[in-house]
Amino acid sequence: MQNAPAPAAPPAPAQARWRNAESPVVRALARSRTTQCAVLLLALLVLAALFAPWLARQNPFDPAGLELLDAFTPPWGHGASGAFYPLGSDDQGRDIFSAILYGLRMSLLVGAAAVALSLAIGVTLGLVAGYAGGWFDTVLMRLADVQLTFPVLLVALLIFGIARGILPAGYRDEMALYVIVTAIGLSEWVQYARTVRGAVMVEKHKDYVLAARIIGRSRTAILLRHILPNLLAPVLVIGTISFALAVVAESTLSYLGVGLPPTQPSLGTLIRVGQGFLFSGEWWILLFPALVLLALALSVNLAGDWLRDALNPKLQ
Repeated sequence: MQNAPAPAAPPAPAQARWRNAESPVVRALARSRTTQCAVLLLALLVLAALFAPWLARQNPFDPAGLELLDAFTPPWGHGASGAFYPLGSDDQGRDIFSAILYGLRMSLLVGAAAVALSLAIGVTLGLVAGYAGGWFDTVLMRLADVQLTFPVLLVALLIFGIARGILPAGYRDEMALYVIVTAIGLSEWVQYARTVRGAVMVEKHKDYVLAARIIGRSRTAILLRHILPNLLAPVLVIGTISFALAVVAESTLSYLGVGLPPTQPSLGTLIRVGQGFLFSGEWWILLFPALVLLALALSVNLAGDWLRDALNPKLQ
């Protein structure tokens, strides 16, 4: 009598299939519920910032759309005009929820632009210094050592002050976004340059680089097409962590009153405005922007830790 075929194994649960995925990034994400929550929160914040014009009830920085009679409406309350304010309103009748969406959008824009600038400068200088060596490498590393002796925020304040002093008074508010991006970007390039330089000094002696030299590839082609792709993992990790630092630096500068103007608000600007009403009882004007900034910085840092562990071959 012929044996009956063995029953088919039940399909693996979705979570098990996810854990068996080939990508180390996915495996690292599957191991930590905290990281999953952080990535989800970061995605929600980014989407909220991108769709701010559609999610916000009003443009909080258009004076024509404000209701002064609704000033200081508490959270989950209705103003004198009958409008509903889920997070309350400020002294000008501005919806705090709408203001947070627009401020989050500006903070993310400044952080991303500053990271892109510092990444472009640091990676370029690190590639050239590590591959060419000589006097350029020596001068660059001494310059990096000098800049590392000063806090990032102090360097950003110095660059911001110099740029604001050069610009005419009539253009300072219009150019504030570009000035603060430049200030933060120029204060954070050192980490990229040092990391890339050290990696290039190791990679340039490997066989694939020597083979590229033998067949006549130019230095630019060797750096961009052979060496740079092997350095993307550490650069990506540094960029993720630097993004959180850039957002916090921008918020700190805006909180100190030397960042973005009130016409281009960020989370730091909203926190600075809300501080003036904290002790008069309108606590929500400060609390909710501060909580969003905390959630943004924490989620980005946790995502950076996840990428660092996922892209580290020693932890695989």
